[in-house]
Amino acid sequence: MGEISADDRGLSKEVPGVGVGDDEEEETSPIEEVRLTVPSTDDPSLPVWTFRMWSIGLASCALLSFLNQFFMFRTEPLVVTQITAQVASLPVGHLMARALPRARFRAPKLLGGGEWSLNPGPFNVKEHVLISIFANAGFAFGGGNAYAVSVVDIVRAFYHRHISFFTAWLLVITTQVLGYGWAGLMRKYVVEPAHMWWPATLVQVSLFRALHEKDDERAQSSRQISRSKFFMVALACSFAWYAVPGYLFPTLTSISWVCWAFPKSVTAQQLGSGMRGLGLGAFTLDWSTVSSFLFSPLVSPFFATFNVFIGYVFYVYITVPIAYWGLNLSNAKTFPIFSSDLFMSNGTRYNVPSIVNGQFQLDEDAYARSGGVNLSIFFAFTYGFGFAAVAATITHVALFYGKEIYQRFKASVKERPDIHTKLMKRYADIPGWWFGSLMALSVAASLLLCTVLKREVQLPWWGLIFACGIGFIFTLPISIISATTNQANACSECD
Repeated sequence: MGEISADDRGLSKEVPGVGVGDDEEEETSPIEEVRLTVPSTDDPSLPVWTFRMWSIGLASCALLSFLNQFFMFRTEPLVVTQITAQVASLPVGHLMARALPRARFRAPKLLGGGEWSLNPGPFNVKEHVLISIFANAGFAFGGGNAYAVSVVDIVRAFYHRHISFFTAWLLVITTQVLGYGWAGLMRKYVVEPAHMWWPATLVQVSLFRALHEKDDERAQSSRQISRSKFFMVALACSFAWYAVPGYLFPTLTSISWVCWAFPKSVTAQQLGSGMRGLGLGAFTLDWSTVSSFLFSPLVSPFFATFNVFIGYVFYVYITVPIAYWGLNLSNAKTFPIFSSDLFMSNGTRYNVPSIVNGQFQLDEDAYARSGGVNLSIFFAFTYGFGFAAVAATITHVALFYGKEIYQRFKASVKERPDIHTKLMKRYADIPGWWFGSLMALSVAASLLLCTVLKREVQLPWWGLIFACGIGFIFTLPISIISATTNQANACSECD
């Protein structure tokens, strides 16, 4: 931890000359939202590698991982984001700063020597940021839960097949850790450039500043409410209101006046139901429903939200009704208009386990007897547009960001870095070979799954190589779309 003077124990101050020179003092980000939210100064004296950071961070990661996995099986998934841990960890950090002893200890020479303390001073913003990064890992970095857990669930609950705990654990760990290697190799192109601003991150930055920075004297003397007070009022109101649609009156989760007006009409249910229909005229008073799939619309830039809205109207209110009622495409009326189930040709549910043999492979004779698989028109179009988005992603990134990617690839060392990247240059960077080694180890462990444990995983080694190749191709374009619009592209699910 090093020595900590009495003047700068956890106090956030701007140190002259940190990160930028005198001739670059006015340098700012080219993105207006970033300029208004993220400070262009840094205080390198704040203690970071602390006992508080590790203990609260690990606990937050484990807790969010459990909660998001637990709530994943709800019809309307309740996602516990890292912002929850960001708020909850603040009083815990301040409590530990008051309660822990300030005695100093000398570390063994094997660990580098030097002095360290369980309590190096007041709880500071950098510790808080690292705790939130831990929590974000438990939140699967926006995914809510690890994707590979769904594979285990499908194998055991849907196909009624055995998969051992070790195999399932190794499958989840390797697929998650592989992403860290990917991210480290791609940070030069999707993190350091100024135009890769990741809108959702600004919400966390703004919250950090509201929790740790004091309002200036002019704001305190005026009638304006302070940021911290506004946050506490909004938090209390949100907490109190969630009990109404969440427990006391669940009907507020999806209010469909069309279904109420015509309770016996199947067509009215298909048009108006927000759960099993197109949701025409339906609305909700539950914020967790609004943000359950695309997360908070307040975070995304307006052009991205408007783009999603136009696509939704074209898809749900124009394309699907024409295909279902107008054209009866592929006997669409035989099946529900909105469902993720698989169906027989007569509209009954498809018995998927009956067409899978003992080796967990497709039994072609049983499949021929049962007939082909049928999807609801909504589900079929969802997959169709999702695969179309794969080509659209490559085209969009090539046209709008291809030149910048090429220039960064060609002269990434010589070009002028972003102001916040400059500030980070003061600290030792993580070597690139660390990420490469991490990715190589995860791929090697995955190959072990596909060879030694092939009977349980049912994925050949060449399938793993092919999947990694597809992921490598689409990681950059999908990351660019997420970094500039805050929208996860549909092909991230298809991959």
